Amino acid sequence: MVTVKVRAFREEDRRSVIALWETAGLTRPWNNPDLDIDRKIAHDPEGFLVGEIDGLMVATAMVGYDGHRGWVNYLAVDPLQERAGIGRAMMVAAEHHLLGLGCPKLNVQVRGQNTDAIAFYERIGFARDDVVSLGKRLIPDD
Repeated sequence: MVTVKVRAFREEDRRSVIALWETAGLTRPWNNPDLDIDRKIAHDPEGFLVGEIDGLMVATAMVGYDGHRGWVNYLAVDPLQERAGIGRAMMVAAEHHLLGLGCPKLNVQVRGQNTDAIAFYERIGFARDDVVSLGKRLIPDD
């Protein structure tokens, strides 16, 4: 297991973060990653976490709390660093951040076909909720 330094996002991280998201397969044509970063840092910059090993960006997590539930989005780990405990370290940092805000429950959404991610979350204590996730785009990113 490697030691990852988790800290808040800084603007100079932007290109590395987006490159990591692309490498990890998290970007989608309908979501502009620059706009997602802008929205997060405008609303809750402390909840945008990055993980480094020896100054190299290896992980991210966008953590949010709406007063009812906590959420983690954009949990990304450099594919060359997978299975080294980095994802777990990022989730521990996310949970710590949320507990500091008084958050009672953490939710994540995973695409149904991403069985590796589902297995990861189950290994770290998450259980499937009997819910259906619905979405509606209010502002297009194009």
